[in-house]
Amino acid sequence: MNIGVLGCGNVGAALIQLVGDSSDEIEKRTGLRLEVTRVAVRSLSKERDVELPAKVFTTDASEVVNDPAVDLVVEVIGGIEPARQLVLDSLAAGKPVVTANKELIANHGTELFAASDDAGVDLLFEAAVAGGVPFIRPLRESLVGEDVSRVMGIVNGTTNYILTKMTEEGWTYAEALAEAQSLGYAERDPTADVEGFEAGAKAAIIATIAFGKKVVAGDVSHEGIADISATDIAFANRLGYQIKLLGIAEQFDDESIAVRVHPAMVPDQHPLASVRESFNAIFLEGEAVGELMFFGRGAGGFPTASAVLGDTVDAAANLAKATHASLGSFSKAKIRPIDDLHYRYYLNLEVRDRPGVLAAVANLFGKHEVSIHSMEQDPLVADGSQDAQDAGLARLIFITHEAKESDVRATLHELRGLEAVNSIGSVLRVIENPD
Repeated sequence: MNIGVLGCGNVGAALIQLVGDSSDEIEKRTGLRLEVTRVAVRSLSKERDVELPAKVFTTDASEVVNDPAVDLVVEVIGGIEPARQLVLDSLAAGKPVVTANKELIANHGTELFAASDDAGVDLLFEAAVAGGVPFIRPLRESLVGEDVSRVMGIVNGTTNYILTKMTEEGWTYAEALAEAQSLGYAERDPTADVEGFEAGAKAAIIATIAFGKKVVAGDVSHEGIADISATDIAFANRLGYQIKLLGIAEQFDDESIAVRVHPAMVPDQHPLASVRESFNAIFLEGEAVGELMFFGRGAGGFPTASAVLGDTVDAAANLAKATHASLGSFSKAKIRPIDDLHYRYYLNLEVRDRPGVLAAVANLFGKHEVSIHSMEQDPLVADGSQDAQDAGLARLIFITHEAKESDVRATLHELRGLEAVNSIGSVLRVIENPD
C-alpha cells in the first residue's frame, strides 16, 4: 500500500518514521506492506529528519492526491482549505483518507463522511480528538449500541499543563503560559488553546459521534482560563476541588444536545481531577456501561502519529478487502443553549468591607432564585496588598446550590451594578462526582 502524506511537520515526520520502523511488523500481522511514496511540503529546501529520497517530496499537494500510484492519503496539514478540497478529491478518486485535522472534521465532518460513503472508502480521524488516546474508534464501534448521556474530558494538554503548574507550583497564569510556550505546548499566539476554541472543535466531533447528530464547532460555547487566579486555585483546593478546562457534550431526555467548553471545579475524588500536565482524559457516562475513562498523551508528534498510523493500517486493510467503515447519516442536532443548563456555581466577589454589604449581595441571589450553599469571607484581596487594606475591601466566595445558568447571569449583571461590589472575579461551574 503506497501512502501519500500531506504535510511533514511534527506529526507528518513522526508518522513517516513510524511507518519505516514498523512496516515489517505490520506486514507480518496484516499481510500489507505500507510505504510512504509521496509527501507534500511547503518548502523543498527545508531540512527534515526523515529518511526518504528527495524525489518523494513535492510542493504540490494535488500532485500527491492525483498520483495513480498512491493508494491512501494521510492529511496532516491542518486548517480548512485546501485540506477540505484535498480530502474530497482523494475520496472521489477512491482513496481512503486518514486525518488528524480537528478543525476540518468539526466544521465539515458530515459533508466528508457522506463523501466517504459515496466513494465506498474510509475517512478515519482518531487523532483529531485526543492525539494518541484511542477514543473515536471505541466510541464509533465498541459503544455504537450504548445510550451515551454525557462525555466530559480534558482534551487540551496546553491548558491542563498551565493549570497544573498554577496548582502545584503556585505560578501565575502568565508564568505558566510562558513555560508552556517555551516547551512547545503552547503556540506563540495561544488564543485557540487558552480560550477553549481548540477544545471546542474536539467537543463538537465527540458530540457528533456520540449522539449521531450533526454538531459543528459553531454550536459550542466557549470560556477560557485566562481569568483563573491564584485565589481561585487556593479556594478550590481548600474545598476539595481541582480546576480543569473541560469539554462537555451532553444529551438530554428530549434529545437536545448541549456542547460547551469552560473551566470547572472538579472534585478531588473524580477520575479527571488527577489528570496532570499535558495529559488528556475523556470520561464517558452510558446507560449500560456506566462510567469509562480514556487517558494518555493527548498531543505531541509521536503520540498523535501513533493514532494516525493505527487508522492508516485499518484503512489499508479495508481497502484491500474493498470495504469501508461507514459512520451513517447524521440528522441536525437540536442544540440546547447554555443559558438553559443547570449547575452549581463558584463565584468570587470583591466588595466593600462594611455592614450591610453581605445582606445586599445575598438579596440579589434570592431575587433571581439562586440559592447559596456556602459562603466564605476573606478581609483581604488575593495579594494582601496595603492598598487593599486601606481600601477596606473583602473577598466573598460563594458556592451555590444547583441553579439555572440564565438566573446566575442575571444575578451577576445586577451585582456589577451594586455600588458595594468592587469587582467580580471568576465564575466557575462545579462538577459533581459520578453516581
